[in-house]
Amino acid sequence: MLSTGLVGGIVAGLLGVGGGIVIVPVLEVALSILKIDPAIRMHVAVATSQATIVLTSISSARAHHKRDAVNLPLVRRWAPYLFFGALVGVVVADHVHGDVLSMVFAVVALLVAVKMMLPLDNHPLAQQVPGGIATPLLPGSIGVLSSMMGIGGGTLSVPIMTLLNEPIHRAVGTASLFGLAISIPATVGFIVAGWSHPSLPPGNLGFVNLLGFALIAPATMLTAPLGARLAHWLPRRHLSLVFGGFLFIVAARMFYSAFK
Repeated sequence: MLSTGLVGGIVAGLLGVGGGIVIVPVLEVALSILKIDPAIRMHVAVATSQATIVLTSISSARAHHKRDAVNLPLVRRWAPYLFFGALVGVVVADHVHGDVLSMVFAVVALLVAVKMMLPLDNHPLAQQVPGGIATPLLPGSIGVLSSMMGIGGGTLSVPIMTLLNEPIHRAVGTASLFGLAISIPATVGFIVAGWSHPSLPPGNLGFVNLLGFALIAPATMLTAPLGARLAHWLPRRHLSLVFGGFLFIVAARMFYSAFK
């Protein structure tokens, strides 16, 4: 868990993803080794990841903000919809089997990986983030899926923002703050949803495993600023390739988990 937190923190700062894209697969493996009920294994992994993202997002966002790489007006516009979407995602996740969550995780990660690895940097869909119906639809959808996947939103919001002509470094920095708007309601929701579940492992508060949180969260906070520095050092195209390649590996692992 300590090693996972250290790596998750670097990835959180580097890619603006909150670290959950690393933490969830590792927790799922650890919980399977401990013979935790498969029906709730992903729920515990997702909920614990969301709890760690609360602290990781703060650390990562501060590091990016020092480099003027956070689009605060966009955060203010999208935050309410991210918040509400995260709550909806918890409700949906609470009513499905863990294998469904694994499949959602794998499919979304694979689609995003393909997008980030293709040379689309100079082919945005729009010249700026649109308003109108897109204002609640985009962040709301990001909140729902991110909450179900145990991630901070960057996995989805970074490629979406780059398609809307937001520079990759600024997209990563902004996504790190999106994680806070998603992880707080998601964590509270998963605590409530799993409060009296009979199959929970020892040391759980609802679906959130306190031991995992205590080991992972401090480590992610320690290394998230390092990841942020690396993000601003890497060229834009290299950062996109790193993001896409990493997600491709994670998606393959989660497909294997869902179908084995």
